[in-house]
Amino acid sequence: MKSILPNTLFDDRPLFSGLRVLDIASFIAGPSATTVLSDFGAEVVKVEAPGIGDPYRQTYLSPPNPSSNENYAWQLTNRNKRSLVVDLKSPHAVEVLARLIRWADVLVTNFPPRVRRRLRLSYEDVSPLNPRLVYADITGYGELGPEADKPGFDTTAYWARSGLMHVTREASGPPVLPVPGIGDHATSISVYAGIVSGLYRRELTGKGCNVQTSLIANGVWASAMWLQAALQNAEFSGEIDRRRPPNALFNSYRSQDGRWILLAFVREDKNWPTFASAIERPDLLVDPRFVDSVVRHTHSGALVTELDHVFGAYPLAHWKSVLDAAQLPYGVVQVWEEIVKDPQLLANQILVPVAGGTGNLRMTVDSPLVIMESPKVAPHLAPELGEHTFEILQELGFEAAQVDDLLARGVIPQLASRTRSHRKQTSISELQKGASHVDDNRTDRSGKADIPLG
Repeated sequence: MKSILPNTLFDDRPLFSGLRVLDIASFIAGPSATTVLSDFGAEVVKVEAPGIGDPYRQTYLSPPNPSSNENYAWQLTNRNKRSLVVDLKSPHAVEVLARLIRWADVLVTNFPPRVRRRLRLSYEDVSPLNPRLVYADITGYGELGPEADKPGFDTTAYWARSGLMHVTREASGPPVLPVPGIGDHATSISVYAGIVSGLYRRELTGKGCNVQTSLIANGVWASAMWLQAALQNAEFSGEIDRRRPPNALFNSYRSQDGRWILLAFVREDKNWPTFASAIERPDLLVDPRFVDSVVRHTHSGALVTELDHVFGAYPLAHWKSVLDAAQLPYGVVQVWEEIVKDPQLLANQILVPVAGGTGNLRMTVDSPLVIMESPKVAPHLAPELGEHTFEILQELGFEAAQVDDLLARGVIPQLASRTRSHRKQTSISELQKGASHVDDNRTDRSGKADIPLG
């Protein structure tokens, strides 16, 4: 196997400096994958349609999402990118798309297969233009089969179709809608992993490749433990009922002040004596209904009744102290106001400062991958619609007269500013050390051949 030699140029640069990414995707799964690449220094050009651009720009306005005057959803998923508005449906956009494809190392799209073919954006269409291109596409239900072109969202393809929504509800209760984007963000990491695998393959072979995943595949992978049980005809315990669970020591309980605590005694025979002692109920250890795991499971409803009384007698702070002292595995069901101040999230840079942030936009959620030897770029403001259109076209080699022709033909809109600016990459550590003027670190790109073609 061909070895990949270490590149000393990366010692003082973000890992993906020089990696060029074309984001022709919408909503969350695809764009989140390119966000992770941007966090490690990749240059991402986001292609949007004229008009409203990526429909995700409007998602924060729709219930049940939290109401705000600030577009928190767009900022999270599109930081560190540049926005190019171009009408890919126009026959006059062919040359723009061709130059973008020749420029890119990576292309990400979530158009259904038939739309890709119509836009001449399929892998078969673009790979002759750039044989080294790593092409990543995401679908709702996979590339093949009768539902290949069916629109899919995380709630429908990831949660509902995979069976996850069936088991994350109380017995006989209706399915509960999860936080939007959970399945998308999980899928985005699969997309990222596929892209990085594709780049590694390119290093070995010199050739690009077509990376594929889907929301349904990731939902099925998330529920794979129990799905494998179904494949092997295992016996399921039926609907989940907190009052009569299969295991009372893997269950939730409510404290005196109304907070929920989740016990997760995976090794219950080891944890059970310690727990009974910690809650000052040694009598439970000799109760014939609870003396071993077999009878505890048989009488789980009775044990839940006992523990409901126990936990309901004291507030959350008391139980955290007791369970922590006993070193027992449990979790507190936190609320948003606690999560944003969670010292563990801050200590591990899971929540990080935004360079140039104003108003309520001071912190954001970091992508979940860390390479200790490759610090990330600090998150900057997400782009306005078409903010960098003229800048990018110039870097692609379009002369002023050609740009005017694209404007006249409606390939690009008049909305974009001709001002060219680009945010300098700043590390998260610089922000956290209080580096000054990080929001003003910009370099003029005029006159530079920043985007080599071919």
